[in-house]
Amino acid sequence: MIFSVLAFLAVIVSICIKDRKKSLYVQSLNCLFEAIYDVIINAYTGATLSIINLIRTFIFIQKDKIKKLIYFFVLLIFLAIIIINCIFTWSGLISLLPTIGSMIRLYCLWQDNMKFVRISGITTGILYGLYYLYYRSWFLVLGYIILLIVGICTVYKNDIKMQKYNKEVL
Repeated sequence: MIFSVLAFLAVIVSICIKDRKKSLYVQSLNCLFEAIYDVIINAYTGATLSIINLIRTFIFIQKDKIKKLIYFFVLLIFLAIIIINCIFTWSGLISLLPTIGSMIRLYCLWQDNMKFVRISGITTGILYGLYYLYYRSWFLVLGYIILLIVGICTVYKNDIKMQKYNKEVL
């Protein structure tokens, strides 16, 4: 249970941070805690994806040091790994939820814009929330519902409301 609490707290904090690199560091903690928790509840598709996501996040933190073409291939490699993981850990259609969630999150974190990170909080909240509902992990279901709400609020506050404000100022 402690790892689910830590994972939940880390993912919530990560989408509230405005600096992309700091957000990614906090998200790496989320990936680690979630992987440990997934192993405990026997959710192996989620556990494997969490480890993949941990590696992905560390690479994305180094984006400034990686050439653009190589960085694009990193995206493709991780997409392929996510798909292969889904095939090897297939537990029925439920395996598609974290797979699709990870693919969307991968693309969003690959971007420079924090808006995409915040949007990925919404998609992650929905898809992973449903995944953990299937595994009856009620705390993480609650956590992902809160993530969904926080994601919507941060997108509104930082992107929609700010965009309206910037148009009014101009």
